[in-house]
Amino acid sequence: MEIIRRRAYARAGFVGNPSDGYHGKTIAMTIKQFFAEVTLYDWPKVEIVWSDNDQSSFQSIGELAEDVELHGYYGGVRLIKATIKRFYEYCKAKNITLHDRNFSIRYSTSIPRAVGMAGSSAIIVATLRSLMDFYHVSVPLHVQPSLALSVETIELGIPAGLQDRVVQIYEGLVAMDFAESSMSIEDGMECGKYERLDSSMLPPVYIAYSIEVGEPTYVVHNPLRARYNSGDPDVVNAMKELALLTDTARSAIETGQAEVLHQAIDQNFNIRASICSISQSHINMIEAARAVGASAKFAGSGGAIVGTYKDETMYQQLKTALEKIHCKVIKPMI
Repeated sequence: MEIIRRRAYARAGFVGNPSDGYHGKTIAMTIKQFFAEVTLYDWPKVEIVWSDNDQSSFQSIGELAEDVELHGYYGGVRLIKATIKRFYEYCKAKNITLHDRNFSIRYSTSIPRAVGMAGSSAIIVATLRSLMDFYHVSVPLHVQPSLALSVETIELGIPAGLQDRVVQIYEGLVAMDFAESSMSIEDGMECGKYERLDSSMLPPVYIAYSIEVGEPTYVVHNPLRARYNSGDPDVVNAMKELALLTDTARSAIETGQAEVLHQAIDQNFNIRASICSISQSHINMIEAARAVGASAKFAGSGGAIVGTYKDETMYQQLKTALEKIHCKVIKPMI
């Protein structure tokens, strides 16, 4: 029996997010401490196995409602099912013949939920990798993020951008350009320009995330998308500023200018705060980190922050300050 196991790691948007969905530029990194893993093996029929994360038993009706609000009605199973369908449709459109063996597929994840570390896209990417291996199908690397994104945007109607899928597929520290002039169409999907950066050029980086319940990504992105589509000048100009800020941050990384990078990270959050409604608990995380001298911005849609710090003394101060407000702090393995 052939057994295939594939992973995709959590990610942190380092600079530029959320402009990836608005023709901007971003830099993001994978976090190898956390990952989604998909296991696929030969089986008499196609079967998706529910995992412990697909909860069907609850302590109360309120707990059930909260779980649906955060994770949808089918948890990760719907993501796997939608990925299989989109993969099949991609192969059909490309006239790729698939063998007739069936499979059973299941997933597990260690990515903290609802804190903006791209747990959903990690399940999709890991599933896509498993299917490509099982069927011996090669999808071009720069097309894979767009195919993964289409699972959520086309199949499930979830608003999202390319950033998370790009960095999870390329891995490491990745610069992305989504300007209209940089986009191209391949296999019927939009693709940007992506480039791996040398993560050894980074100053010390930390990730902190809330150990309390966060909120779904769409709570942030749905209103922002509507405002952007209507031409709201505040949102449109903010996305342009974030793209320019990403250029500044990339230059600072490549030339070792830690203070310039520090300022860019802080400014990223300030721009975001000017156009988004942010909960006080999330603001408290930013303020706690900045109070000890570290830079800080959201790693995603909220619930996790990322930034740079000076030395081990400051890192210990970060841990102390953030643990007081129920956050865990780590040094990411990029």
